[in-house]
Amino acid sequence: MTIIKKMNERESIMDSLLSALQQLLQPMSILMLFSGVAGGIVVGALPGLTATMGVAVLVPFTFALPPVPGMLMLLGLYAGAIYGGSIAAILIRTPGTPSAAATVLDGSPLFNKGEGGRALGIATLASVFSGIGSVFFLITIAPILSRVALAFSAPEYFALAIFGLTIIASISGKTMTKGLLSGLFGLLISTIGTDPIQGYGRFTLGFIDLLDGVPFIPALIGFFAFSEVLNQFEFLVEPKKASYNLKNLIPSLKDFKHVLPIMIKSTVIGTFVGALPGAGGDIASFVCYNETKRTSKYPEKFGTGIIDGVAAAEAGNNSSTGGALIPTLSLGIPGDSVTAVIIGALMIQGLRPGPLLFRDHLDLVYAIFIGFFFANLFMGVFGLIGAGFLARLVTLSKRFLMPVVMILAVVGSFAMNNNIFDIGVMVLLGIMGYLMQKIDMPMGPIVLALILGPMAEAEFRRALIMSRGDYTIFLTRPITLVLLILSIVSLVSTYWKQRKT
Repeated sequence: MTIIKKMNERESIMDSLLSALQQLLQPMSILMLFSGVAGGIVVGALPGLTATMGVAVLVPFTFALPPVPGMLMLLGLYAGAIYGGSIAAILIRTPGTPSAAATVLDGSPLFNKGEGGRALGIATLASVFSGIGSVFFLITIAPILSRVALAFSAPEYFALAIFGLTIIASISGKTMTKGLLSGLFGLLISTIGTDPIQGYGRFTLGFIDLLDGVPFIPALIGFFAFSEVLNQFEFLVEPKKASYNLKNLIPSLKDFKHVLPIMIKSTVIGTFVGALPGAGGDIASFVCYNETKRTSKYPEKFGTGIIDGVAAAEAGNNSSTGGALIPTLSLGIPGDSVTAVIIGALMIQGLRPGPLLFRDHLDLVYAIFIGFFFANLFMGVFGLIGAGFLARLVTLSKRFLMPVVMILAVVGSFAMNNNIFDIGVMVLLGIMGYLMQKIDMPMGPIVLALILGPMAEAEFRRALIMSRGDYTIFLTRPITLVLLILSIVSLVSTYWKQRKT
């Protein structure tokens, strides 16, 4: 029986793989992947636009697409935007995305030495190498985690959601209190709508449109896109002009051999840092940069313009993308704010990230794996071919750019349900997000709470129904108990780190 079962599993995997390849080779899928990568590089290269904003604005336009082309476009934009941030970081000393902050340290000095082309070439090489490396970790680790998670029931899912919510503390920025308040605000918003167990309306203020809860995509667009537009309008500072003389874009064999050990080490570190929910590419890039500097034979040269620093930072932030997708796909816990939006995109398509995705939609999972691999390859090609164009693009005036983003935000919010009410929700939450930025309250905890809050509530109440009101069910099940202990450890360790800092 065991042999027959294994044969059936292999046959199912082959069928899913062939189905994935068939969907990937469709003209629409290839076009969406190309356009996503190209658009992502542009979004990342433009200071003020982030990967999260780009994906949030784009999600509504994937609703009319089949799941595979839609996901390929979002993943292509994700990979392209993280890489694109290095272009502005090197050319105008302004990180295009937060993940490129460490790239500035050596990328900008290299540009000032007249080696901007060499810096961009190394950044592109490290980005492609680490992005592809992280895909192999994703393919290896995510299915294993999903198999473990298949044994979960209501108590385990509740504990998993609580563990995910404790990540709010680690993504709170400088002040944990403001991050926790932000998360609490997100949890309050998530209670609006129909009660998941008893089916009555809560906190809808008489609006029928709120019976299904606050619309997720307009909320994301409001918090991440519309609020940023308002913030950018307040500070319409034009970036300085960059020189376009970019020589030696293709890395030499000598440079490749020199940075290869750095890229390998940073890919491993960046992937596992990215897999920690709430860590993100900015943390991964600085961890890899600091580790490379610590083990270097000439640490005093870091920050003066050496390719080691560029390679470490870019390998770190780009490998974090594959790492962030590991908990996203296998457990349904977002690895960073971008993957939180991607979870929303999957839910719109009627798909729930987690172990059931691997069991019921294995062809889509394989399509994501293979598509993300090619997204990183296309990223390198577009980056090298379009370097001159991108160098001019980073100086594009925000006076023309921000109105376009605002229009896309309005159209994207309306397009989901063809409902004017959703535009009002987007604008209202966008203004709230703008005011939150003024007092340095992070937006990431809100998104995390909007995703995991309903899950935590529903599974908690289902678990109590299973146990007939006995709360010890959360202490007598081993996996549930371990996850709850990890949640406490996560909160205490984060608090201790902030006290120590």
